[in-house]
Amino acid sequence: MSRLGSLSCRNSIESRILLPISFSGHFIIPSSACLSRSQLSAFSTTPRQPFPRDRNRSRGVSALRRTGPRQPLSVSKDPLPQPVLDPKKKTKIPVDEDHGLWQFFDKERKAISTPTEDHAHGRPWTVEELRNKSWDDLHSLWWVCAKERNRLATSAFERERLKAGYGEYESDRRDSTVRRTQRAIKHVLTERYYAWEEAWELGKTEPGVNMFGEGSAFDTQDLEEEQKLVEENSPSVRVHSGTV
Repeated sequence: MSRLGSLSCRNSIESRILLPISFSGHFIIPSSACLSRSQLSAFSTTPRQPFPRDRNRSRGVSALRRTGPRQPLSVSKDPLPQPVLDPKKKTKIPVDEDHGLWQFFDKERKAISTPTEDHAHGRPWTVEELRNKSWDDLHSLWWVCAKERNRLATSAFERERLKAGYGEYESDRRDSTVRRTQRAIKHVLTERYYAWEEAWELGKTEPGVNMFGEGSAFDTQDLEEEQKLVEENSPSVRVHSGTV
């Protein structure tokens, strides 16, 4: 633009600014075409970044949606490892066949049992039946029930993880049967504990009972004297055998 043209634009702008109000009632704004390039500037003097940052390094990263970061990283060009699908090429890891964790699975070592397998069970043990069992039998039966509940819990967890949608009713019914057996075992052990407490209190009042746990539980001398007194006071009965 020539000097004469710039002066004319400047004079026209000054004449418009000096005018108070136009006929429409608004101020007249000068045209931006008459302004020079030196009078125009950007809003911010900071150089613009190609990727805006919000100070969140995990922005846009999602394992569920399989999305990565917004901008490529330094490791983006490295090839990802490929899974080994051929069973012959897989590394064989030695596994203990008698490991204790195998008891969390069934005999076939399956993670999820079928509804038919969970439904095939009997009734729970009753209190009357368990009263005739010894301490060792009750102890063994308790841990059999505990392992069975662990196996059912493993199947339930795997079934929920896979969203299988079957086998929950049969598994819950089997778990309820096992829990009723454990409740009966606790009932029998509680009865025996109360019986032992009563016997302990009764033994303190008996002079012939040994409460220290050393030697015989009863004083045999007192028992022999008591037996002699019973024989002396009882009428003698003699049986004569005849010959045929």
